[in-house]
Amino acid sequence: METNTSPLILDGRTLSKTIREELSEQVASWMAGGGKQPHLAAILVGDDGASQTYVSSKVKGCEQTGMKSSLFRFPAETSEQEILDKIDALNNDHDIDGFIVQLPLPKHIDELKVTLAIDPAKDVDGFHPENAGRIQLGLPAFVSATPMGIMTMLERYQIETSGKHCVVIGRSNIVGTPMSILLSRNTNPGNCTVTLCHSRTPDIAAVCREADIIVAALGKPRFVTADMVKEGAVVVDVGITRVPADNDKGYVIAGDVDYDQVAPKCSAITPVPGGVGVMTVTSLLMNTFQAAQRKSF
Repeated sequence: METNTSPLILDGRTLSKTIREELSEQVASWMAGGGKQPHLAAILVGDDGASQTYVSSKVKGCEQTGMKSSLFRFPAETSEQEILDKIDALNNDHDIDGFIVQLPLPKHIDELKVTLAIDPAKDVDGFHPENAGRIQLGLPAFVSATPMGIMTMLERYQIETSGKHCVVIGRSNIVGTPMSILLSRNTNPGNCTVTLCHSRTPDIAAVCREADIIVAALGKPRFVTADMVKEGAVVVDVGITRVPADNDKGYVIAGDVDYDQVAPKCSAITPVPGGVGVMTVTSLLMNTFQAAQRKSF
């Protein structure tokens, strides 16, 4: 008898559509009961193409779920103080429940200073140190959107994590580090034994071969190859990189995982595109609704 070796595809597009439909119903019910319309705002500085696309998807997501959105555009040469002043205004605008400052920012603007200026209660991106610290302590917090999206995928697709060895590749404050914390907590999903790998880790391939779950979040296209993955592993690919290609666009989107070679060895895997990236925006919408409900931490 032949066995089916096709992996379970952790389809972010399908799951995101389901969650947004649920969220739309929750928002409608909330407003019917007298709750205010959730309001997400975004600050966009400069004309980075990827950032504009990402912000547009957030605005569209708000429309789909019955939320209100506001976009504040600033030219690339805008001073740091002007951005800080706008953040202060949004912090004090009672109609706005949560807001984000789209990264990256122009080099003359200090991203840390900007992040610290955001009211943690409106920090739906989950980047403020107060939210990061609450996550580490296992307290209620706004979880940054990408890790939250991954945890939601693992939960909804019923991926067993308890007692598993998870290898996270990449230690960024936005994805790798919070993922390592979330997966190690006494929660479901969670209860993993976590190894956090980075550029100074010797023989990453050998470490990965011991993993039941791999989360690749280092921004290097097709870094994870088939010889790094054991049979039956779950692979979560966070990477999204434009790789030059001979087509109409001049590029293709590649993840951190060599999908074609790795997928046949996996029990479950996320595609790129259509995996984690789609869930990131949906997670931001979920955080915004939470902020609108004024569930204080």
